[in-house]
Amino acid sequence: MRPSAVRLFRECGIDVHEVYQNINVKRDGEGLELDLLVVNEKDAVAIECKNNLSIDDVNEHLARLDKIKRLMPRYKDNRILGAVAGMIIPDNVATYAIRKGLYVIGQNGDHLELRNESVFVPNVW
Repeated sequence: MRPSAVRLFRECGIDVHEVYQNINVKRDGEGLELDLLVVNEKDAVAIECKNNLSIDDVNEHLARLDKIKRLMPRYKDNRILGAVAGMIIPDNVATYAIRKGLYVIGQNGDHLELRNESVFVPNVW
């Protein structure tokens, strides 16, 4: 997933160049776990990875995105974007995630691809 994330976001105009995996943050009695965070000077894309993505997974990730700037103050001036990735993504889950402003990364044969249309505008946290 790691190399693909950089390629996919560069292809859609977000020139990320740092990748962090399995991030655990504890601050002020609150916690946050991120599977992947890909960043550049102005953007940080938090990616949740699942084998079989569900609507509950999407909702949990949306709650995580709300916490990033508070619990990771080094990113307080960045645009926080969200993405979900899965080996299996039911169509209704992909549609839900896109409507919530998330990038959706899915399997296509041996490759990963963004399921969002080229006109997609992500939510910014």
